[in-house]
Amino acid sequence: MRYSTNTQSVLALETSCDESAVAIIRQDARQLEVLASEIASQIKEHSKWGGVVPEIASRKHLEALPFLLEKALSNSGKKIEDIDVIAATVAPGLAGALMIGSITARTLAAMYGKPFLGVHHLEGHLASVFLSDTDRHPNPPYLVLLVSGGHTELIQVFGAGIYKRVGRSHDDAAGEAFDKVARLLGLPYPGGPAIEQCGISGDPYRFSLPKGRVSNPEGGFYPYDFSFSGLKTAMLRLVERFEASGDEIPVKDLAASFENIVAEVLVERSLKCAIDQGLKTLVMVGGVAANKRLRRMMQDQALKSEIEIYLAPKTFCTDNAAMIGAAALLRLECKKLESSLELGISPRWPLEESGLLYQTPPPF
Repeated sequence: MRYSTNTQSVLALETSCDESAVAIIRQDARQLEVLASEIASQIKEHSKWGGVVPEIASRKHLEALPFLLEKALSNSGKKIEDIDVIAATVAPGLAGALMIGSITARTLAAMYGKPFLGVHHLEGHLASVFLSDTDRHPNPPYLVLLVSGGHTELIQVFGAGIYKRVGRSHDDAAGEAFDKVARLLGLPYPGGPAIEQCGISGDPYRFSLPKGRVSNPEGGFYPYDFSFSGLKTAMLRLVERFEASGDEIPVKDLAASFENIVAEVLVERSLKCAIDQGLKTLVMVGGVAANKRLRRMMQDQALKSEIEIYLAPKTFCTDNAAMIGAAALLRLECKKLESSLELGISPRWPLEESGLLYQTPPPF
């Protein structure tokens, strides 16, 4: 198979969880341009269960992809024959959901004689910051706060494909905590947007809530790690106290207080990590990175700490296929890579080993 020596274009698919997505993007003179980005949300299907049901997600991906593919090609003005590379998320995520996107992408690659790139979902999130409509992008080394429904991690980026995780959540990801607390407060799924909207008119300082810390067996605490279990328990106890007294539950103040303390924890530990590691640049990506309070707090505190901050565009914070295409193109910019058509999927695969997705034989 041959790679284009001029402008590179990629058709990308994302089906790792509950968003079916197809995008077509191209790279010209180091600038990424999104030609089409189509997403079919499954919120309505999963909201009645209060979370993602894997079997439903897989079925909806299967139903949505053909229509999304047709729409993306139409809106981009491209034919598959014009595309240089086809990419899809292959890890991590829900096994059945990943399989739908991966098989679709590999089939198209085989049919049209195109190179196939399997992409790590987290690497897609890391690449989303490069989808901004400006030419201002971070230069490595830098620190990334990846905060989403399934992941809360601090990752050092040394260059394309060279990563080191330096902080993580030891229980729920921040997005999961938002979903569970929203359910506790009687708010709809997904919890992040619901709590943000509800908390707009609430008092974020009414309730004193814990900033969970993770004990180090050797003594002290892990300075850059997160835990939200104690915070969720504190919220539960507050709700139970109001229910026992017969008083009206102050949902708006509770939502605002919860949102504020999560933002404080994320900002404080991210900036401490950046400063301790001698990094002057901090990037924030992932679905929770779309939260207005968090974005504002991160920008304000980073300025005080003389840390340069880059935020992923809100449009590309939640799961989407454009970020998967961006990750594929950034990989290709450094080296002409290709995944085996025999590459399968992996529900769990470390970001640090994402480079193995382009070896033969494949790692899974």
